[in-house]
Amino acid sequence: MDSAAIDRFEASRGRLASLAYRLLGSAADSEDAVQDTFLRWQAADRERVEVPEAWLTKVLTNLCLDRLRSAQARHERAAGAWLPEPLLDGDPMLGPADTFAQRESVSLAVLTLMERLSPVERAVYVLREAFSFSHVEIAGILDITESASQQHVHRARARVATGRRRGSEPAPDAGSTRRVVEEFLAAATSGRTERLVALLTDDVTAVSDGAGLSKRLLRFRTRERVASFVRAGFRSTPAKRRLAGGTPAIHVAAVNGSPAALAVVDGRVVGVVAFEVSDGRIASLRGIATAARLGRLNEAWRQHEPDAPVIDAW
Repeated sequence: MDSAAIDRFEASRGRLASLAYRLLGSAADSEDAVQDTFLRWQAADRERVEVPEAWLTKVLTNLCLDRLRSAQARHERAAGAWLPEPLLDGDPMLGPADTFAQRESVSLAVLTLMERLSPVERAVYVLREAFSFSHVEIAGILDITESASQQHVHRARARVATGRRRGSEPAPDAGSTRRVVEEFLAAATSGRTERLVALLTDDVTAVSDGAGLSKRLLRFRTRERVASFVRAGFRSTPAKRRLAGGTPAIHVAAVNGSPAALAVVDGRVVGVVAFEVSDGRIASLRGIATAARLGRLNEAWRQHEPDAPVIDAW
């Protein structure tokens, strides 16, 4: 393959990766899908490709759909039983963030909600909302009619909107991010449950992957149960420090456009708690500590210059 063909693909790599991440919710799977697209590009009769960007988008999208269908068939991504891989803000895989729809489409909340959609609905939603493709273009990418594209995006928007919270703030400014997390951490480590309860919305939810120790996601509802779960989770013990590989420092950061607390041991992120904020209170928490879900975030963290930790030694 000549250098011009390679350069043409590389010019599209970032856009393809951000599209794949929105579709798959996994950085590793997205990188594999982009590489598979490159192999298809390498093998293609490129002289017959009229619009390379459209051709690459079509191939990448359909490769992602194949992965989603295969994972669903194996029951690996049943709705409500899967969490997306968190990415540190600034990661190019998060892609365009010029509009509210683009930022929201990559939030952990919406990536999780998109698991309710069929693979085709998810693809139409992402192509339309995050990348502003026309229905004519989407129809060509997915080999469906323009009318079907319109129907899919209508259903997808309704399903995602049903799960979203009014007044949620998917991208608070840096000051708000730090303030929310600091208040939460102070309450979580204070031993005063009533102080923590006051920071939570009436319909707060919490989800955790159990650091890979549980086959099922851990779920909690009601302010009292979530507060109890948080207090237990943030109670430092020798066993937890052994599991983390040392004594973590707790940093504040932004993950997928949302405020987050990161537990860091010797420069390695061992856990993330991401927050969804509604009217100044915490509406949901997502705890992710499975090492396989933190690989790309750790790569970004090693190149990141963090602020001083909120808690030096947890």
